[in-house]
Amino acid sequence: MKKAKRMNAFSASIFAELTAYRQKQRHLHDEWIDLSVGSPDLPPAPFVREAIARYANEPNAYGYTLKGIREFHEAVADYYRTAHGVVLDPETEVTYVIGSQDGLVHLPMVFADPGDVILLPDPGYPAYAAGVAMAEAMPYFLPLREENSFLPDLRAIPEDIAKRAAIMFLNFPGNPVPAVATESFYREVVEFAKRYDILVVSDFAYGELYYDGNKPVSFLSVPGAKDVGVEINSLSKSYNMAGCRVGYLCGNAEVIRAFAEFKSNLDYGIFWPLQKAAAEVLRHGAGFCAQSRMMYQARRDVLVDGLADIGWTVDRPQAGMFVWAKIPDGWTSLSFAKALIDQAGVVVTPGHAFGPSGEGYVRIALVQPEEVLRRAVAKLKATGLFASLAADRR
Repeated sequence: MKKAKRMNAFSASIFAELTAYRQKQRHLHDEWIDLSVGSPDLPPAPFVREAIARYANEPNAYGYTLKGIREFHEAVADYYRTAHGVVLDPETEVTYVIGSQDGLVHLPMVFADPGDVILLPDPGYPAYAAGVAMAEAMPYFLPLREENSFLPDLRAIPEDIAKRAAIMFLNFPGNPVPAVATESFYREVVEFAKRYDILVVSDFAYGELYYDGNKPVSFLSVPGAKDVGVEINSLSKSYNMAGCRVGYLCGNAEVIRAFAEFKSNLDYGIFWPLQKAAAEVLRHGAGFCAQSRMMYQARRDVLVDGLADIGWTVDRPQAGMFVWAKIPDGWTSLSFAKALIDQAGVVVTPGHAFGPSGEGYVRIALVQPEEVLRRAVAKLKATGLFASLAADRR
């Protein structure tokens, strides 16, 4: 059966490849520790689970919602006003997404024509490239380099590329690189977007996961941001609701209106009990987020300090749920990840899967309890792969 040519841009995900390789090597270890997939390992807060159950028991809860319910939109607006000092009109500047990936993949189909350029962070979340391919647009990668604090250098974008660009995706705090943007950088983005008439899409999925009190800046809080862009978020990471598939897109009213029109041709909204529960968590979930930050920060410290003890020095992230770790010399990211599977039974994600600039790194997800992370470090130490690095430190 003939497949559409656009499918040539897609292949099996790196996670499928890692799962297949792990299955092939399953006889090598009694215990496997998976630090590859960035999905929270704990449940939502009890009041969220109780709300879903309560609303799901309503006999009239099972019809089409068609769009975001008013209560959910108002909760998003209340959250932005309280958390970021951003004023949003819940009627015209907020809409729903079925998880942020829904919006990230579909936005290029609304705002880019075939052949248009879309600016993507490199390394970046693979869904961005999927959306580019679906729109038959052209990706232009913005390298995130350590020497520039993992922020893209807008001045390095060629003039002809900037003039052809329709959309710029940004992701701070990021996945896979847990960098945090500054207000001055976002001001530069706003000026750049206005100059070249570019839609800015800020992926803020990790905005509530920050450490050491360093709260990330919302793009929409910067003057002029709503003139050129939108911010997208989900409740997956911050509130442990990954399977619920509920999130929002907010900001520029023209963008929201066009995207909502597009969505009205794709689906019939989000299950009413999930929207009601999402509204509750956005209004009352600050304490839960604070507890999550403490938990992830403790996990971060256990892992980073443990790796340092065995000779593998990695940057300590200030936000997000990942460690972006530079690998030892002499390896590719894929060969190193497979070596950790073979020799330690520890699964991480090779950096090349996130774009050309990801080579030389692996992504490690903080999705296991502290005691499991300690065991992972012990298993890595037992391989001997880091013995020379530890000796160099001495």
